[in-house]
Amino acid sequence: MSEDTVNSDASPREPLVDERIVYWYFLTAVGYLFISLMGGFLMAFQLIRHNPLQGIELLSPGRWRMLHTNAIAYGFIANGFLGMLHWTVPRLTLHPVLNRKLSWFIYAAWQVVVVGTAIGLIFGEAQPLEWGETPVWIDPLAQLGLLLVAINFMAPITQTKGPLYVSLWYFIAAFVWTFLTYAMGNFVPEYFVSGTSAGAVGGLFIHDLVGLFVTPLGWGMMYYFVPILLKKPIWSHGLSLVGFWGLAFFYPLQGIHHFLYTPIPMFLQYGAIISTIAVELVVTTVVINFIGTIWGSGRAVVTNIPIRWFYTGMVYYFLTCFQCALQVTLTFQALIHFTDWVVGHAHLVMFGVFSMWQLGMMTYLIPRLLKTEWYSRKLCEAHYWLSAGGMLVMAGDLILGGLFQGWSWAALQPWDASVEVSQPFWITRVFAGIAILAGQIAFAWNIYKTWQLSKASAEAVA
Repeated sequence: MSEDTVNSDASPREPLVDERIVYWYFLTAVGYLFISLMGGFLMAFQLIRHNPLQGIELLSPGRWRMLHTNAIAYGFIANGFLGMLHWTVPRLTLHPVLNRKLSWFIYAAWQVVVVGTAIGLIFGEAQPLEWGETPVWIDPLAQLGLLLVAINFMAPITQTKGPLYVSLWYFIAAFVWTFLTYAMGNFVPEYFVSGTSAGAVGGLFIHDLVGLFVTPLGWGMMYYFVPILLKKPIWSHGLSLVGFWGLAFFYPLQGIHHFLYTPIPMFLQYGAIISTIAVELVVTTVVINFIGTIWGSGRAVVTNIPIRWFYTGMVYYFLTCFQCALQVTLTFQALIHFTDWVVGHAHLVMFGVFSMWQLGMMTYLIPRLLKTEWYSRKLCEAHYWLSAGGMLVMAGDLILGGLFQGWSWAALQPWDASVEVSQPFWITRVFAGIAILAGQIAFAWNIYKTWQLSKASAEAVA
């Protein structure tokens, strides 16, 4: 789709895409990324017995650990995806969102949700559910916000005539699934079920948040940007739909694999194991599709930094899914459950895959939003290598450390022994985190200097 096609269909007084809100979503997302990193560092320093805020209850590592995970999921990733949707949906449909004022209202309301969640977590009002710690008084507002997001973006999609591109399939599914998943995780265990039933629902929520919120938006984003960056169509539209329906059928069933060896009925545990392994086959079709797309254009990974972000994230994604297929087996689960293997896996998914895809998208779009080239390509390179390299070290370190922890427990050694054997891995994690933080500082500085260039250019034209 050319720029001329997009602009010719838009009102001369009102551009098809509100680039200002896209830019503000990206800036906000980057701000939350730094907050999340700070929370992660507090927890990391606590583990190596060097917590700089020792004795301050409101800033205790347990509270900041929840802030770390919620800031990355609802602060960075959610804001990044909302900015992405404001760019892609109007261009794919050739229709603007339902209402621009509604878009800005959603932007403001979502920041209230994220900041309100952070305040609630710091003051000890968390719910006892992983990724669902949001205070009970935030949940209705967040649920309403998700509904408004769906309404705002579904309006242009429903006006589209003819077949829908696969990205829109994923986006439509994400609007429905995210709304239902949030309700399931934040209302059902709180008000309707208890005991092992609440645990089962919580397990489904934990994984469905990744598989039915983050994954469809991430894959939809990839299917939009990769063909544009490579200037060639996706290798197989049919294979992309195999990935879509495989995700829809298998992913909702696998959350129970977080609770193997529990009183949850074994048929549910076996079902989760089978569906998890099946999802890996589905992911393989997606990876094959993108390999087929870049086939013959492999040098783009060297010369095109956004493509490098996207394909590095895809490699990490395949590795995480392969890792997941191993860790859901009952034999392997007996070794790695409750260890840092799972922590390494989570970091590889949330930062190594989806955050890297979003950072690649921002690397591509921010110069277009500011109407000027990046201030420094070297800073873009530094951002990539520090982030990708730091993530590789951190994930590998935690995964290996998790094995040592599991072996220590299996040998029936005292708990203290597993803590001591973990110290080298936890220290290495701090240095990997420093590399990742340095990469984001380079990114933020590059954004600031590029904005200055954009502002100077605009003043010169005026």
